[in-house]
Amino acid sequence: MVARHRIAAALSLLAIPVLAHAQVNAQANAQERPPAPPAFLSPEVNVDRHITFRLYAPDAAAVAMQATDIPELVRGRHELVKALNGVWEITVGPVPAGSYRYRFLVGALPAPVATMDPRNPVVSESQGNAWSLVDVPGADAFDTRDVPHGSVSSVPYYSKVLGHWRRLHVYTPPGYELGGSRKYPVLYLLHGAGDNDHSWSSVGRAGFILDNLIAAGRAKPMLVVMPAGHTAAPGAPTRGLDLDDFTKEFTTDILPFTETHYRALNDRKSRAIAGLSMGGAQTLNIAFGRLDGFSAIGVFSSGILGQAPAGAATSPIEAWEHAHAAALDNAALKKGLALFWFATGSEDFLVKTTEGTVDLFKKHGFNAVYKPSGGGHTWLNWRDYLAEFAPQLFR
Repeated sequence: MVARHRIAAALSLLAIPVLAHAQVNAQANAQERPPAPPAFLSPEVNVDRHITFRLYAPDAAAVAMQATDIPELVRGRHELVKALNGVWEITVGPVPAGSYRYRFLVGALPAPVATMDPRNPVVSESQGNAWSLVDVPGADAFDTRDVPHGSVSSVPYYSKVLGHWRRLHVYTPPGYELGGSRKYPVLYLLHGAGDNDHSWSSVGRAGFILDNLIAAGRAKPMLVVMPAGHTAAPGAPTRGLDLDDFTKEFTTDILPFTETHYRALNDRKSRAIAGLSMGGAQTLNIAFGRLDGFSAIGVFSSGILGQAPAGAATSPIEAWEHAHAAALDNAALKKGLALFWFATGSEDFLVKTTEGTVDLFKKHGFNAVYKPSGGGHTWLNWRDYLAEFAPQLFR
């Protein structure tokens, strides 16, 4: 018994420095560990459609933000105000119902660091980067509503034309996943310069727009194929408007891939194509390269874009007219074109291009419908254009 007590006492003496060392380490770690950030919400959307954005950056010299479509934030650098707890904050609005991309600029000029909102897991990709995304409800056309919902899938495919892997986003209507033999018409929906194949289904709300239209009986159930319009390999710089390369890839890779991998109808009356800005110019190139393949064409905030041949005394529209003269003057092709629809905002920098393009097609006997709107070159318009265009398809 005496021996046991001596051993226990010796072990106790050995434990004292170990415990002391552990306590010292714990105190040191506590001193090194930064304090937990305060609890806060970002973004915070209020019922009056004001939005408050917040970022915890206690050591930052300045914090500003950018947003692509929020009217009061579209231009310039907009400073957040720092509170005593290290949280920077800005409130904007009221804003129109819709989805908005934004990001923070942390640090003073001339070299702030752009970052997404770490409190917000919702993102929208563009070409080469991504943005945080906030949804402001209040629009019947694209709110998330209690209706049957389709699915939007991210789909890889190999482009033989470009020689590398590419990606589509594809909307399938409610019930498609249950299988069966039913086939569906297809809308090919193209994005603008600087965006990618994710844009129409994130900031553009395309899936929700189709869900709501189909549930209301205003649009036919359809597939919507949203490809990537920029053709450069991953990591390479974007190459201008990508008109010719994308036209080749669409015809050789995208359209056949859709019609072999999905239950897609493949006749003219069951195909439509539309695009915004760069995608509108691509739409015209694709459609007039095979006008017998599409029953509807939509051009949003766009028209004939590009440059006339070097040294030519003609405008881009005149050069395009000359290059597509055979299709423009083919009376038989006009008969199967059920819808040729343009829409552009009155403040859009491409409004004159749209008007000149519409005039060209009317000169050649096409029934080109032009729907001017207010606003500018913005998703505030493009979501509305899709909501107006889609119900007119496949009738």
